[in-house]
Amino acid sequence: VQLVESGGALVQPGGSVRLSCAASGFSFSTSAMSWARQVPGRGLEWVSGIFSTGRTFYADTVKGRFTISRDNAKNTVYLQMNNLKPEDTAVYYCAMDSYPLGRAMHTGGQGTQVTVAS
Repeated sequence: VQLVESGGALVQPGGSVRLSCAASGFSFSTSAMSWARQVPGRGLEWVSGIFSTGRTFYADTVKGRFTISRDNAKNTVYLQMNNLKPEDTAVYYCAMDSYPLGRAMHTGGQGTQVTVAS
């Protein structure tokens, strides 16, 4: 399993960022995929997930602001992050996941830093 995250940035509160994750080494189109984030001193926090059917789920902290999507032709999963808040600052990881989402995530990538600050 190889996962390469990109798109992290320094952005002002209220701004937007789009993260991408290129996946390889497994059957992407049949796998659930998730995004998770981590801040120093805390554990990995599940943020959002998408099943192979396209059904999506979100943590309450990001619902209505973040949108997860996938392109099976490109083996890529995205996270569109809008109306960002300082508390969204974290390293974001994508993960190969399964049902139930967030319980047994396989991350593996280096992550991408999102910093929300004025």
